[in-house]
Amino acid sequence: MKTKLIILFIAACLCRTADAQIRLTQDPELEKALVGTGLIHSPLPLDVSKSFEANGLQKKVLYSEPLSRKKGVDGWSHGGLGTLSFSDERSVSGQGSLKMAFPTITGKRAQGHSSDPDYATYGNSRISFDVNGANWEKYNRIAFYIYPDCDGARVVNLNLSFENSASHLINLVNRQWNQCFLSIDEFQRDNVKQISFSCSIKGKDRTTGDESVFYIDKIELQQIEDPEPVSGWKPGRNKIIYPTTGYMTSGTKSAIITVDGSADGTPFDLLEAATATTVYSDKLTTTSTTLGDFYLADFTPYNKSGEYKLKVGSVETPCFIIGDNIWENSLWRTLNFIFCQRCGYPVPGIHGTCHTDLHSKHDGKTISYAGGWHDAGDLSQQTLQTGDVTFALLEAYNKLKDKNGLLAARLLEEAEWGLEFILKNRYGDGYRASSVGLLIWLDNVLGTQDDISSVRVQNLSFDNFLYSAYEAYAAMSMERDPAMQEYLRKIARDDFDFAMKRHKETGYGEFIHLYEHSYNTSESQYMATISWAAGMLYKLTKDPYYARIAAETIRFTLDCQRKEPLNDRDGTKGFFYRDKSRKSIVHYIHQSREQVYMQAMTLLCETQPEHPDYGKWAESIRLYGDYLKSLMKYTAPYGMIASGVYHIDEHQDSVAFYHLHLFPPSNAKEQYVEQVKKGVQLDNEHFIKRFPVWFSIFNGNTAVHLSMGKAAAICGNFLKDEELLHIGREQMYWTVGKNPFGQSLIYGEGYNYPQMDSFSSGEMVGEMPVGIRSLGNEDVPYWPQTNNACYKEVWVTSAGKWLSLMAE
Repeated sequence: MKTKLIILFIAACLCRTADAQIRLTQDPELEKALVGTGLIHSPLPLDVSKSFEANGLQKKVLYSEPLSRKKGVDGWSHGGLGTLSFSDERSVSGQGSLKMAFPTITGKRAQGHSSDPDYATYGNSRISFDVNGANWEKYNRIAFYIYPDCDGARVVNLNLSFENSASHLINLVNRQWNQCFLSIDEFQRDNVKQISFSCSIKGKDRTTGDESVFYIDKIELQQIEDPEPVSGWKPGRNKIIYPTTGYMTSGTKSAIITVDGSADGTPFDLLEAATATTVYSDKLTTTSTTLGDFYLADFTPYNKSGEYKLKVGSVETPCFIIGDNIWENSLWRTLNFIFCQRCGYPVPGIHGTCHTDLHSKHDGKTISYAGGWHDAGDLSQQTLQTGDVTFALLEAYNKLKDKNGLLAARLLEEAEWGLEFILKNRYGDGYRASSVGLLIWLDNVLGTQDDISSVRVQNLSFDNFLYSAYEAYAAMSMERDPAMQEYLRKIARDDFDFAMKRHKETGYGEFIHLYEHSYNTSESQYMATISWAAGMLYKLTKDPYYARIAAETIRFTLDCQRKEPLNDRDGTKGFFYRDKSRKSIVHYIHQSREQVYMQAMTLLCETQPEHPDYGKWAESIRLYGDYLKSLMKYTAPYGMIASGVYHIDEHQDSVAFYHLHLFPPSNAKEQYVEQVKKGVQLDNEHFIKRFPVWFSIFNGNTAVHLSMGKAAAICGNFLKDEELLHIGREQMYWTVGKNPFGQSLIYGEGYNYPQMDSFSSGEMVGEMPVGIRSLGNEDVPYWPQTNNACYKEVWVTSAGKWLSLMAE
């Protein structure tokens, strides 16, 4: 009944189209879908027609060969739980199919590694085919069909792997034939031993049956025309690389061209999408950058809003938008993703109420950890990550509440869901339930063998400073709930007091749980966080106590900023060191909160404009803004901000090095030097890296460059600097397709968006990955089709960073 009323309300609002407060979106198809979800109280439907996989199925197959001409299961073996058989029940080829079956539950408790025993599954089922050293170099793709027959399963996937290579997660639709493929160009395939299909057993959701069955048929090796590149800065053949959402009316509008026959002076046309009428014409120009020579189509002078296509020779893009409000559709979609990640809540079509028998314990008390959002493609949770996303939702709400009332209201509703999780996990003495690693569904019944009570509980000053800032901001945002505002004012002060008490006792440090994404926090960031939190409390309460702390603690951070130029041609400066020793520069490889430096500085300038140190804060903002500007030439003609300046000897700062790089190889320090030297040398000791130095599973660039984009926009707004604001926009352009692979990293946004790693919730509109990474020790982008953690794993942090940058 409630959903019906919501839909009727929305429909009534849509009739009053003159009122900007009730506008949903300018996209009629998306608007229809939003109404169908009850304004996202169920997931948006997927549009696979514009996906990377749909585009891949259109590629010309030059030749192919069956994986095996043997009948039945000859050559195949089974390992783990379940069975393998040959079946005539279902077949695409008409010759029968492999049938892989396994139980969904074992009756035993899941057991993981001793270091994290509850990060575990119930086992695995795998079928493997022995290739016996065959040479597959003349093929660049493997193709196959899968029919899942999984009783009651709402999310279905299977893994494909080559021996000694990463697994590729394939998201599937239950009870229909799924046509699948995997590009194998990146794999060494002169001596292939084995391929496998497998699935980890992760327990039952509400509707899940007792057995999962997969039929696999028509496996063949293919050579296709024009395979997609997986690494490097040069796009594939016959490509127009552009932000597939479109372009803001203001600022540069350009595309990178690799169309056959292109040259300096080749004409291009901007076409009106509806009529195919040319509205702007010009010629390609050559630009020479640190990455090489590129052909550009630049149509910056054209500023009329509308839907367009770009044409060079015989190659034409799908339609895109030029306008001032081109990002609102992406906000609806990323909001949809965040909703789909809810924990402890029945998400229609994905899962029922979950993890109510997951608990933390402290001081004789127990709190259920159900709530907030599942952090990523697995079912893990981190309270501070939920705090980050809640703050981003509130930022977006405040930006839109006077522009798009319905979107703003829904953003606020989702923020309230996240805020409730932050509040419910407080023990009231400074301690809070903080995180758990999790891979399985639980039965939601207390007293059974799958109950988990190993949720980490901590009293960390850094965490409580951030919570107090988020609570203060929420108190200033949630005007419709005065009682909650009053409560938030109180606990924001309490949590700040808990943090200050701990800070005075222990100072910087105490980052003991390496699985929590605050583990990499530097002392300069820590002190900036104290200042920003105190500034938020001062803005909320007007109590000069907080103003004094904000001004005092930022002095440490100011002392960590490089103000004297390096010995390079540009005199690079403005970046921050981890601490006053200046042994290591601030970097991020996964989670990033780089924006907090500028959040703290600008909030000080806003709230204490008469302070004697105002000039120092403003100068710090200018220095950092100039630093960001100086990085842009190293990734041109793309707009992704380079990772930044690295010192060749940072690996000698062992404490900082191993807090940043988790699970490093034994030769990590030697690899560090090699990776740094792959960058651009500035002087004898310093290099620019386009991508971070990283080694372990925790890598991917989305949060890193979006946080830097947020910082650029903060500086741009404070300094009234359009160049810095455009740097912020360029991070959005990179994300939705203006990258070497021409792929949108937001599923459903624009065109050519790939499947991502999300075994727990399946494919979701608006999902975003950890991000594009680099290949080996090289400083080049790497984005293969192979779908696994962590770079292709969906992550609510990425969506939060997107919302936060949008709000700026």
